[in-house]
Amino acid sequence: MATIRDVAKEAGVSVATVSRVINGSGYAHEDTRKAVIAAVEKLQYKPNEVARSLYKRKSKLIGLILPDITNPFFPEMARGIEDYLQREGYRLIFGNSDENRKKEREYLDTFLQNNVVGLIISTNEQDHTIFDNLTIPAVLLDRTAGHLPAVYADQQQGGRLAAEILLARGAKEITIIRGPVEIKTVYERYLSALSVLEDTDVKVHILDSTLSYQGARKCAKEVLAKYPETDGIIACNDIVAATILQEALAMGKRVPEDIQVIGYDDVSFTALLHPALSTIQQPAYEMGAKAAEILIKKINQEKLEEIHTVFPVSFIERETTREVE
Repeated sequence: MATIRDVAKEAGVSVATVSRVINGSGYAHEDTRKAVIAAVEKLQYKPNEVARSLYKRKSKLIGLILPDITNPFFPEMARGIEDYLQREGYRLIFGNSDENRKKEREYLDTFLQNNVVGLIISTNEQDHTIFDNLTIPAVLLDRTAGHLPAVYADQQQGGRLAAEILLARGAKEITIIRGPVEIKTVYERYLSALSVLEDTDVKVHILDSTLSYQGARKCAKEVLAKYPETDGIIACNDIVAATILQEALAMGKRVPEDIQVIGYDDVSFTALLHPALSTIQQPAYEMGAKAAEILIKKINQEKLEEIHTVFPVSFIERETTREVE
């Protein structure tokens, strides 16, 4: 990889002159400027973005903190963020927090040391002090805090949809996989589904799970052992739903005849399962792109029309739910 010294040698000028031309920070004769540009192109020199930001005290770097990159929902959001930022000339640096406050703060410190000009974060919602004294714009994604711009999906609509769909398709004993209660968006969808089911004569069970593969495996075995007569599952995400689906099939249950399963998120693998998973779709890519758009507006000190952007969700019907009775 070519260095600035290689460019200077190729152009026959000093390193300081190359720096002035690249950064537009001082006078350079037109012939000198052309020589430097030609050397840059010939050597395919790319300035170190971090080094330039440290020198100029300004960068084109954005920090992104997500809870769990192994959950396919979050890479889809990250792709929406990256695509939008790239079109605007920005670059993304990433941290995986595992919903851990200490890791979030460490990543934030690292980002600030690298002069990021903005932050997008799906944060631990129990600790908003991470934003105290923050001097750069920040946008929350799939999380909420009253005083910060946030992008998220309509979780109440999602929970309600899932419950109404199972009722309409004849489920009589429904188990809600609640998910982590400390994550507000996940807890809201549970409360919404429960409020619908409480007004009916169906039997309702509640079981907790994490959103990870490890938690899903434990939950799948527990739910079918503890509630063997369950004929409808509302899962807290697609990972949990897919794991329950495979466990049910391994036990000899017919899907959707004996048990119906509804996931949440509509990540890419759900359509590839057999049977394909019915799920509540959150527009992850669009949510990520919107968070990036809002952040760029904040960086450019543009006025936001609304501080919170809420996306609607929709039901994607596949093969793990029956036809309406």
